[in-house]
Amino acid sequence: MTMQVPQYWAEARVQEKFGRGHVSGRVSLTVRRFGWSDASQTEAQTMADARARDAFERILAGEKLPSNEPRVPYDAEGLPIREEIVARHGEVVITRNSYGARCLNSPDVLFADVDFKPLPPVRLGGAMAALSLAAGVACGVLVHPVAGIVAAIATMLIVGTVRAKRAQRRHRSEGGGPEARALAPVKAFLAANPDWHLRVYRTPNGFRLLAMHRTFDPLDPQVHAFFEAIGADAYYALSCKHQHCFRARVSGKPWRMGLREHMPAGRSTWPIAEERRPERERWVAEYERTAEGYAACRFVERLGSNDYVSATYAVQRLHDDLCRAERNLPMA
Repeated sequence: MTMQVPQYWAEARVQEKFGRGHVSGRVSLTVRRFGWSDASQTEAQTMADARARDAFERILAGEKLPSNEPRVPYDAEGLPIREEIVARHGEVVITRNSYGARCLNSPDVLFADVDFKPLPPVRLGGAMAALSLAAGVACGVLVHPVAGIVAAIATMLIVGTVRAKRAQRRHRSEGGGPEARALAPVKAFLAANPDWHLRVYRTPNGFRLLAMHRTFDPLDPQVHAFFEAIGADAYYALSCKHQHCFRARVSGKPWRMGLREHMPAGRSTWPIAEERRPERERWVAEYERTAEGYAACRFVERLGSNDYVSATYAVQRLHDDLCRAERNLPMA
């Protein structure tokens, strides 16, 4: 499977009712399948009809297949990316995702995001719980039962706050802040793989990494090993395999830019009915005006070797321009 982002989509349905005693044991069967094409809507519909009929016959013959395909824009195994195409740059395709942001889709230039890890929860422990209980009992005996409960809760809150601050200081001294902790496995990977060249970008919730030294097949075992080593999101890693591509959001998330209104319901899954497009286009126009004042990420540093190839350099320049990665703008 290669990365596909078709221009045209269609859906077909095959439905039949059977008399009692049909060899399949079914009373009826309904099967739906999508079709797609870069040439025309007619070609997409022809493909949908053929796929629906083929699946119908195979299910009727006893093969265990789903009767419907998921109506999702991305990460459906076996289906291409189903999002509005905003632009094409060679093999790179810019699409608009389900909540309105633009995404860069590349078949062979490796991107990965690493989110900040939350600090471990703070537990009071037996001694601190006993202290809280003792404070509550003492206050209850000397003052009033209600005052005892209040004293116990207050003691737990104070002790919890103190322990939380101590834990945060300890974690910072041991592994630095969230940035240092997120980059530690990346630097460890590079120490073991000095030929790798990674560009590091700050995102609102972590870092984005872009490999420059070579291109990759998303099914390459090295990609999986890299994702595992740096702690990349498991869902993203699986999506890369399903869609046979790498992906990076290159414009802000609407709610981070203060847009209260979300993409209109029923206008987010592509394609949409012609009569619904004006409302979607109105929302997109407002989104794009707002997005001009925000960056999707910010370039931080280069790590590893100095090697790069022309394919990765071209995508890097496009990515940085779309993300406004070199501009001093708030990130969204």
